[in-house]
Formats: sequence, C-alpha cells, structure tokens
Amino acid sequence: MTTRIGSLDRRTFLRGAIAAAAVASMATACSSPSSEGSDQGGTKGETSAKNPFGVAKNSKVEACIFNGGYGTDYVGYANKVMGGQIAGLTVQVKPVVDIAPELQPRFVGGNPPDLIDNSGEDQIGFLSILEQLETLDDVFDANNYEGKKIADTVYAGVKDPGTFNGKFIALNYVMTVYGVWYSKSLFAANGWTAPKTWDEAYELGKKAKAKGKYLFVHGKEAATYYQTLVIDSAIKEGGDEVRISLEKLEADSWSQKPIQDIFKIMEKMVKEGMFVPGGSGTQFQKAQASWSNDQKALLYPTGGWIENEMKKATKADFQMTGFPEMVVSASPKMPYEAVRAAAGEPFIVPKKAKNAAGGKEVLRAMLSKEGASNFSKTKLAPTIVKDTVPADGYGSTALVSQSKMLADAGDNIFDYKFVNAYGINTDMLVPWNSFLAGDLDAAGLTKALQKISDKIREDDSVKKFEVS
Repeated sequence: MTTRIGSLDRRTFLRGAIAAAAVASMATACSSPSSEGSDQGGTKGETSAKNPFGVAKNSKVEACIFNGGYGTDYVGYANKVMGGQIAGLTVQVKPVVDIAPELQPRFVGGNPPDLIDNSGEDQIGFLSILEQLETLDDVFDANNYEGKKIADTVYAGVKDPGTFNGKFIALNYVMTVYGVWYSKSLFAANGWTAPKTWDEAYELGKKAKAKGKYLFVHGKEAATYYQTLVIDSAIKEGGDEVRISLEKLEADSWSQKPIQDIFKIMEKMVKEGMFVPGGSGTQFQKAQASWSNDQKALLYPTGGWIENEMKKATKADFQMTGFPEMVVSASPKMPYEAVRAAAGEPFIVPKKAKNAAGGKEVLRAMLSKEGASNFSKTKLAPTIVKDTVPADGYGSTALVSQSKMLADAGDNIFDYKFVNAYGINTDMLVPWNSFLAGDLDAAGLTKALQKISDKIREDDSVKKFEVS
C-alpha cells in the first residue's frame, strides 16, 4: 500500500512531552548516518551545472522511505546514476512502514533524515511540519542529468498536491491514477462488463453472488479506500462544489446529496452481503489477495500502485485492469470518464537535515530519464516524468489501463488533499471499518465523519490550508 492517506496526531506532535520521548526513540527510529563522519553533515560543496545544490563530495544521504506498494529499491537506484554528477555521493535507504511514529521524534529532536518518503497510513500531516521543511522549487528549476530543465520534463500541475499555503514542500514522484480494478480475464469468461453507475455495480453484485463470489473486499488498514471511492464518485456526480465543501470542512459537507446517495447504496450492498465477510479484522494485503489471487471478489477500489503491491499474490493471467469510479445518475456534473489523478508518493527534505542538499540531489537523480524509466519498468506505474512509459506498458495491462483512463479523461482530472493535509485518515478508519462490517449505518457513518471534520475546523491550533 503506498499512497494511502496518512495521519499524524497534531497535538501529540506539538506536545512538549514528546521531546523527552524523542531522546529514547531516536536510537530505534532511522538512526542517522550523517553523524558518523566528518565528511557527512552540513558541509557544502561548490555549486556547478552538475552540482546545482552544492552537495559535498563523498557525502552520504540518509533516506527513510515508506516500504509500501512500491518498495524502496527505486530510491537506492539513484546510486547508479548519481556517480557521474557528484563524486562519492551515496544514498543509504532505510525502509520504514510507520512514518509518523518512527520519524516525528526525529523532527522534535532536531535530527531528521535527509530525505523522507512521507507516505502510508501513518503519514505525517504536512501542515504540522510545514515550517520545518525545505521548499523544493529549486529542484524543478535545476537541469536533469540529460541537461533539460526538470520543470519542462514533468506533467503539468504536479506541484499542486505538494503545495501548502503557497509553499512547494513535497515532491510527489508517482503519477497516481485512482479507479476501480478488476480481472479482465475473469470478466471476459463470465460475460461481465465494468459498471459505469452504482446501480450497475449493484446488479453486478447480484451476479457475483450467483457465482458464489462477492462484489467488494476490504482490509482493516485500507477501509478508507472506500471513502476515496465515495468522494471521487460524488465529485463526478455533483461537481467541484462537493470537493470544495469537503476541503473547507463545512458543517454539512458529509451530508451532500451525491455523498449520501452513494452511502445509501453502499449500505444496501453491505446488508445484502456483497462484501467479503471479516474484512475489518483482516490485514489489508491478505484481503487484497482474496481479490487478486483467490478471486473471491470482483472489484477493488484503489490507486495505480496495486499491481506492483500484489504482484506476488496475483493469479496467473489475471489481467489486472482499471476503470473510472462509478457515477450515480445518467447526468452527472462531470462525465463518467473523469478521474482523480495526481502526483503521489510525497518526498520531503527537512530544513534541519544534515545533508539537505544531498536529499535534493537524490530527487534530481530520480527525476532523470534513466531513474524514472527504471521506476516505471520495475513498478509498473508512471512517474511525473513525461515520455518514459512505452505504449505496451512494459506488458502491464494495469499500466496500459492507467494511460487509457488519463487519455479518456482529457481535462476532466481532479484531486483533493484535505485528508492528507490534516492527517485524519487514522481517525476515519474507525467508522469506515464499522460501516463495512455492517455495525454502523449510513447515518452513523455520516455523523462520525462529520465529527472528525468539525473537530479540525473548530480547532484554532490546527493550521488550515487555502481551498480554491
């Protein structure tokens, strides 16, 4: 799991008591190699065309990388391409699963890593550390290893997801397409077609039950994937006003008609047994395997990282394929082909990092044509770097379908970031697991989610991001 929207307990982060805990935690978090030698740390080298950030020669970069659907080796690949730029520069990659619990003590203690992939369920809320992060405009202003300005080699708008209150502080590396995924071979064998509306999805659920299968499956850590599905579908149905209300944390944002319409039909699906039982007590990858390997369920809503994440637990000839989220009616505000797509997998460089310049250089290596092509070939997902994925998607049906979704959507591409910004995913997992288990109805889910939004809105100590 990779771009799962994460959380950070803002009050815990700000509470002075954490400073004491940080001392004990630092030894067990990602211990910093930057303190191990005099050639590491804040010493700067000379800036040049090959070294725009002034990285010291023979220095090391400590990179704590979320160990999710994409693994961590693609960051280590930077070592293969950096050598021709800065002599002796190396990146030491340390896989991390629980980002906030492991790394927030490092921020409080003033000893953060040089580069962090701030992703996963326990992602650090960006607004809580906004002033502690380097801005990354200079990375886009620099030339890549092929001599082209990086800003000219990436997709338009890729700065937006990592820009908070006018500051570009998170470089989202992967071009993530969200949708609903299925086995093309299974559907072909049964004469099924991907649903375009929620009513069609409900009818498909009946067909699934007739075959002894289920429509959906969920795992406890990924129950909010269904929140993502609901929000995406509701924005398509009701237009941008749905997104704006949610992002502004308005008092009735979860009561908007498009959201309620989807909640009600999803509640019906849960009551009629269209979800694989026991998901709220099942680890998410095991739940996903019941879809990708056992084929107990027909559909799974997630992002484009899913093929790589489940490549070791996917049935042969599964032909994983994605399609846009369903709409409610025959006349939605946005077309069915509209998709949520944005740069994801956010990389940050802390101001107090001992080799912040080195952290930025690793990003420059990852944004080279060689680095980006390696990622797409090995992870079967596109990066923000254009023209690095061939038409055949390296043989991946999932990657081909992502390209098709983007092409079919045209200008009808949207995104939102309120869950990321306020770090509220963990709170939201609780009511979603209850709802999908059938222990909470649509009204209860609405009330619980609204309470979470209201709490953030009414808390003056929580910085708010500008919504447009």
